[in-house]
Amino acid sequence: MSGTWRGLASRWLLPFVDPRRLGSLLHLPRFLVEWRTYRRRSDERVAAADLYPCLTDRTAQTPFDPHYFYQGAWIARKLANNRPANHVDIASSVLTVSVLSAFVPTTFVDFRPLPVDLANLKTQAGDITRLPFAAGELSSLSCLHVIEHIGLGRYGDPLDPDGLRKAAAELKRVVAPHGRLYLSTPIGRERVCFNAHRVSSPGALVALFEGFDLASFALVDDRGAYRPRAEPRDGEGLEYGCGLFEFVKV
Repeated sequence: MSGTWRGLASRWLLPFVDPRRLGSLLHLPRFLVEWRTYRRRSDERVAAADLYPCLTDRTAQTPFDPHYFYQGAWIARKLANNRPANHVDIASSVLTVSVLSAFVPTTFVDFRPLPVDLANLKTQAGDITRLPFAAGELSSLSCLHVIEHIGLGRYGDPLDPDGLRKAAAELKRVVAPHGRLYLSTPIGRERVCFNAHRVSSPGALVALFEGFDLASFALVDDRGAYRPRAEPRDGEGLEYGCGLFEFVKV
């Protein structure tokens, strides 16, 4: 089976039957043996009705998603260095936002409201194509691994082939002169992987943010390696990397 057909098969099968979960059944005999061994050694009651088989966590290294791990580290270091008085995030990882709010007052805006109560963190509902901010209002803004989804309907947003450009236009509108926009998105061979995400070339993203200077650029490559000091051209040959753009409004 060719690589193209293997990829197509996995994308269609994974939403319905996850081979990784089926493969985990190979570890079930070991689990049952260890359960019996533990019961013999323990005074605790370890009932069958309370079993909670975790069959795939015994790994040689701690697994992680390179895009989300490195983008969280990247934005935290940027804000720690720049020390904005306030920061607004549009729909990024809520785990990252919870950490950012520990050292900078943060407002989190998402199409799907986040129902939490945490000091230094405000949350509100909002549409990235119609942000609830005035033009030039925000001096520090982030939007990480978000714009690639807009208009594809994955999260309940309206279908719109122009969604990415509309989102970019709104982000540009609300940033103040000399304000900073921290943006991440998949980079590499341009395509739409409906309804998951889009992949953009780094050059196209830079061109989309006309009126902004690119203050810095980092990337995560196809192998999951982080390059904190890179150039947009370094990401042009990737298949599915992550581009981390720090823009400053002129």
